[in-house]
Amino acid sequence: MSHPQPADAVRTTEYPDPDLLLVHFSDVHLTSTDDLLQDVADATGHLERALAGLEASGARPAALVFTGDIADTGDHHAYRRIRAAVGPVAHRLGAKVLWLMGNHDDRATFRRELLGQQNPDLSPIDQVHTVDGLRIISLDTTVPGHHHGRIGEQQLNWLRQELATPAPRGTVLAMHHPPLPSIVEQAVTCELIDQHELADVLRGSDVRTILAGHIHHTSFGSFAGIPVSVATASSYTQDLTMAQGGMRTEDANQGYNLVHVYENTILHSVVPIGHGPQMDFVTPDESARRLAAQGIIRRRRA
Repeated sequence: MSHPQPADAVRTTEYPDPDLLLVHFSDVHLTSTDDLLQDVADATGHLERALAGLEASGARPAALVFTGDIADTGDHHAYRRIRAAVGPVAHRLGAKVLWLMGNHDDRATFRRELLGQQNPDLSPIDQVHTVDGLRIISLDTTVPGHHHGRIGEQQLNWLRQELATPAPRGTVLAMHHPPLPSIVEQAVTCELIDQHELADVLRGSDVRTILAGHIHHTSFGSFAGIPVSVATASSYTQDLTMAQGGMRTEDANQGYNLVHVYENTILHSVVPIGHGPQMDFVTPDESARRLAAQGIIRRRRA
């Protein structure tokens, strides 16, 4: 039987501060202008509000990870606009920006406008980034001209070779098409095909989590024994209260995810874009005072 802790007892928190923070955006769907998507959703405004809120929070992410569908139609003006919106914020935060292909993106234009490649080709855009000992592998799951995803044999061989050597803090795999089912029935028309081939590569590797997007609603699951986090879109989302078998999109509930990397776990937190009426407010200084008054000491990174 447990007993209440005395008021003057001192205890240390169970977890130290995280090793690092990633911010996971998906499905921005920017266009070449500020026009509303389908005359309803303000994709540009939603992204700008998300970035402003992130910056105002004082968070210091190591990287901003965008898992595909950067541009709604692959237009070069859209890529320039998102670069102009994200670049200055990332610079002020001291964060890398990792761009991934989605089925709405155009490989050649993506390479030229976001990666700065002057003679872009049409091969899959697979990349490896290392951030403070954490390896982030971005895998291009797109099939040009189609909404479903597939990972080619050469890509799988490349991924297997990359994962043959573990990274100091392990690996995060980022991709557009999630290796999970979706409760939206129409999603089967644009799912990732032949997922078992990817599972064969990932089993036993140092991949700690998989980040994905594409389906415009938040989901969590596991694949090949690895936690999967699917970020909702920042542009528009799926209404999951639609009658079973149907589909309805809406200009509501947009968001992004905070991905806090700890030594022994990775924490995914959904951040809605926008705020409702305020109910309570505690400043950081007041929070620290309250913890100290309760004899709670925050563990810090070694």
